[in-house]
Amino acid sequence: MSTFLLVHGAWHSGRCWERVVPLLESAGHRVFAPSLTGYGDRAHLLGPEVGLDTHVADVVKLIHEENLTEVVLVGHSYAGLVVSSVANEVPERIAHLVYLDAMVPEHGETAVDVQPMTQNLIDLAAKSDNDWRIPPLPEMPPPLGLFGVTDPADVAWLRATLSDQPVRCLRQPVRLDNPAVNSIARTHIHCVGAEPEGIVRRPVPATQPNGSPARIRELPTGHDCMITMPADLSELLLESTLR
Repeated sequence: MSTFLLVHGAWHSGRCWERVVPLLESAGHRVFAPSLTGYGDRAHLLGPEVGLDTHVADVVKLIHEENLTEVVLVGHSYAGLVVSSVANEVPERIAHLVYLDAMVPEHGETAVDVQPMTQNLIDLAAKSDNDWRIPPLPEMPPPLGLFGVTDPADVAWLRATLSDQPVRCLRQPVRLDNPAVNSIARTHIHCVGAEPEGIVRRPVPATQPNGSPARIRELPTGHDCMITMPADLSELLLESTLR
């Protein structure tokens, strides 16, 4: 049995994993899919002080409180920054890192460094009365939809779960200064359906930090693959439990 810790991306909440969790559990694994501070059932905690460090502390606290070890730590989108810093803090508890269509940072980088188009969102927020928060992105015409989700019922459900994103999350740097983090195996899952203009995917190095070949998988769908292709995603996540 493995332990999966699924960390949602910007604007989302732990509910985005509702179609994936039962599939992993039915395969005999333990699964945690928390909502980070400011989202979902914790949306009332949203404030200008909430940042990347807040979300890293959320996940580290859960790992310690539940005494989790051998964790398959999955970060979607913005949460690639979160899981990177979490692994830096508790590398001895992480068995595998999965970057799910995620930002993959170097030490000291922010979301703006990894994905420069996020600066446009910060600039738009600066022109509003609440310059510390960024509303969810609008739905686009198919095939882009809402974070790659195009089914009308799914779009309506997803829209109801979204919260604003604190600007501070995009400005705080990642910490990757613990050499032990380099020994953790990694999988990169790329959603290769239609992508919004301006998204530039940083190439994955041919070799992982632990010296093994890069492990890259693809899903032919939009960004929120946990909603559009939960079964296929679950199969890829289960691969990460194989030694």
